[in-house]
Amino acid sequence: MPTESIRLQKWLAAAGLCSRREGDTWIAAGRVVVNGTVVTQLGTKVSRKDQVLVDGRLVIPPREPLVVLMLNKPPGVVCTRRDPENRRTVFDLLGNTHARLISVGRLDYQSEGLILFTNNGDLAHQLMHPSNQVPRTYRVRVHGRIDAPLLAKLQAGVLLDDGPTGPLKLELDYVPGANSWVTITLTEGRNRLVRRIFETVSMEVSRLIRTQYGPCSLGDLPRGEWRALPATEITRLLTPLKEAGRLLALQQEETPVAKPAAHRVNPGRPPVRSRHLPEQTTRQPRPGKFGTDHGRPKKR
Repeated sequence: MPTESIRLQKWLAAAGLCSRREGDTWIAAGRVVVNGTVVTQLGTKVSRKDQVLVDGRLVIPPREPLVVLMLNKPPGVVCTRRDPENRRTVFDLLGNTHARLISVGRLDYQSEGLILFTNNGDLAHQLMHPSNQVPRTYRVRVHGRIDAPLLAKLQAGVLLDDGPTGPLKLELDYVPGANSWVTITLTEGRNRLVRRIFETVSMEVSRLIRTQYGPCSLGDLPRGEWRALPATEITRLLTPLKEAGRLLALQQEETPVAKPAAHRVNPGRPPVRSRHLPEQTTRQPRPGKFGTDHGRPKKR
């Protein structure tokens, strides 16, 4: 945690209480007190010489090692901390030990694959901010056959309700029967972006798997389990970011020991059912690229 003054919402995020956006809401609602005064101005700055309270409790960002975890999210799991419908959440898979971590972006309820978590709100913000252009790679199955002209049209970019996408890095993997498998890499995280891209050409996404976030690859991490990133992998993740120097200063060699998330699942909730890809008719997979549960299928 730096000694200079920083924005109040950034202070709250660094303490692991919330994201910066949630911090904005807490401040506007009058839940934050600085040196005995309720603060509602979002531009307020604080440092370690100030006393910050949230709902009457003292908040001091800890000087702790930087922690980053990777989870292979199954379908049928939500990315919120609590769900009003009592569905299983990604935090149930991480267990109580990591309840204070912040998720780096989200995946839809039926989407699956790689999600990163960290104990540092600044890092989460940097990884999600469009200015850093952090690439996210997805394998996508759509209903319908994609031919060369349609592929070229998608690669040129599409116009969405909230603006154009720009040229898209999109590759056609193979076309088994009435479906098509593609790999797409994006550098922004707009809501339901992948699904909306294919909706512009009247195609429905039937399966979506995030396989990579920045330099971090899902590899052979089993579905529903997590692992802690080692120091070398955290360094590769931080290096391209604008605030890399300050974030790297937080990093230490010691990281938590990764244990299977399946051992931490709430026993009162039913297990998530696994689905496998259809059998493939052409290319074989490259070892370890897509993980044990979602590699390219065998020949039918």
